[in-house]
Amino acid sequence: MDGTVLVADDDRTIRTVLTQALTRAGCKVHATASLVTLMRWVEEGKGDLVISDVMMPDGNGLEALPKISEERPGLPVIVISAQNTIMTAIQAAEAEAYDYLPKPFDLPDLMKRAQKALEQKRRSPTAPREIDGRADAGDLPLVGRTPAMQELYRLVARVMNADLAVLIAGESGTGKSLIAKAIHDFSDRRTLPFVVAQAGDLQGADGPAALVAKAKGGSLVFDEVGDYDDETQARIVRMLDALPDPAPRIMATTQIDLAGLMEAGKFRQDLFYRLGGVTLNVPSLRERVEDIPLLAEHFLARAERDGLGLRRFTPEALQLVRAYSWPGNVRQLENTIRRLAVTSPEEEITRAEAEFVLGNQPAIEPLRQGGEGEKLSSSIARHLRRYFDLHGGTLPPPGLYDRILKEMEAPLIEIALDATGGNQARCADLLGINRNTLRKKITDLDIQVTRRRKLM
Repeated sequence: MDGTVLVADDDRTIRTVLTQALTRAGCKVHATASLVTLMRWVEEGKGDLVISDVMMPDGNGLEALPKISEERPGLPVIVISAQNTIMTAIQAAEAEAYDYLPKPFDLPDLMKRAQKALEQKRRSPTAPREIDGRADAGDLPLVGRTPAMQELYRLVARVMNADLAVLIAGESGTGKSLIAKAIHDFSDRRTLPFVVAQAGDLQGADGPAALVAKAKGGSLVFDEVGDYDDETQARIVRMLDALPDPAPRIMATTQIDLAGLMEAGKFRQDLFYRLGGVTLNVPSLRERVEDIPLLAEHFLARAERDGLGLRRFTPEALQLVRAYSWPGNVRQLENTIRRLAVTSPEEEITRAEAEFVLGNQPAIEPLRQGGEGEKLSSSIARHLRRYFDLHGGTLPPPGLYDRILKEMEAPLIEIALDATGGNQARCADLLGINRNTLRKKITDLDIQVTRRRKLM
């Protein structure tokens, strides 16, 4: 690898790790904790690649991208961020960032992306689109740091302004409608109507035409299209074949496997291919358990903004919330958190209060009961197949082996630490590894070891 890399991050550890890795790879590195310093280097003509954090002490790395593009057209910028929301991925894409990686990032993966950026010329820059007047993405429960959610964010950013139909698939309550609204609100069509259609809206001779007229050139979403009967499906096909110019952006949501319905003769093949230009699979909470605490804190913050008071979970209560399977997914989790925010008499939500509310939830079972009788290897295989399916016909990003091992290693060490009450010597013995090795992994994986409690 050859070139000069400018690294901007307020975390000293990250600056050190990146400097060492890039230097060993043959690069020259200038590292800083200041966005002002980074911009000075850019203006002076230094650097062949920029790797920058978003939230810096003296500014926002994403907001600096247009100025970097203006000063140095063609200078690639890789954005790294701990803000694991859909808005970060969309803003990075809109601001013409070369690439975006969430924290904690996989170092080998980042190095490969850096090498590719240094080897290729950046595409011709264009002015970033304004984001004023859009919905507040910070209020959307599209939060997650798991690979499945981060890949979903990247796909949303890519298809946002593509002239393709979008099929959004996932279980009830996963946020399919929010994904559709985000695609509209952050696209070039955001000032035009956003229309959600039910099967009943397509009835009558004028139903389809009225929907198209209402949507104009905005977005038209068919809600839970897998439930539509044959006649309604036929109406949609005829409508799509006669769309005016400008035509609305077509999206559809489904919690039913449309490919399976089509094979069973219960869904029209011509409609399936018209709606499935791009398929976005929204994972269930069972498939991204690590995001549950993040979502819970997000909903508590929203409840506080809504005037329900400041609340926080005790570690034991949060552990209990994380342990449930949530068949109603994000919607059920949000409703439960809001109820806890209302009913908790104190600022801290205790495990007993969480148990009381969870015990009154319909159809909830502890996560540990969900995989009863299933071999660990079978469970892992199921999740890996789901991860590959998220990429449609393309392969996942390179570095999959190390990335998957890291995803398994971190929760294994966290659970082992919990089980041993945070005693690293006992944890290392339990895992069968050297204590120094355990300490290094805790540091490398950014595992918090404070306030741990022994699992019962």
